[in-house]
Amino acid sequence: MPPDSRRGGELRVLLGPKTVGSTSGFMGVATLAPGERIAEHYHPYSEEFLYVARGAITVDLDDRPVPLAAGEALFVPVDVRHRLRNTGDEPAEVVFHLGPLAPRPELGHVDTEPPEHRGGS
Repeated sequence: MPPDSRRGGELRVLLGPKTVGSTSGFMGVATLAPGERIAEHYHPYSEEFLYVARGAITVDLDDRPVPLAAGEALFVPVDVRHRLRNTGDEPAEVVFHLGPLAPRPELGHVDTEPPEHRGGS
């Protein structure tokens, strides 16, 4: 799948409804350069599971920073605002899984930052 960089970083859905016909959730990988971030958002229908495969990030959960290093994971409950920031000196790769699927794609991801605040910081 081609990367999606609309919200910062490079997001690739590897296993999902469009790639494998899944009906319960989807999994992918986010790649962030040092200083780059994925804009704050929340999921009104889905829980999100994050696993840092490489590098170091900080996840802001409702404005509370949670640092994560390679090999660490984090659970993001439904409706919790979160932003991923690469706070390390090397590229970070984060595996993510969301489930269950929202009833419609536009209800699966709600942005909470305006476009001018997105991108590296």
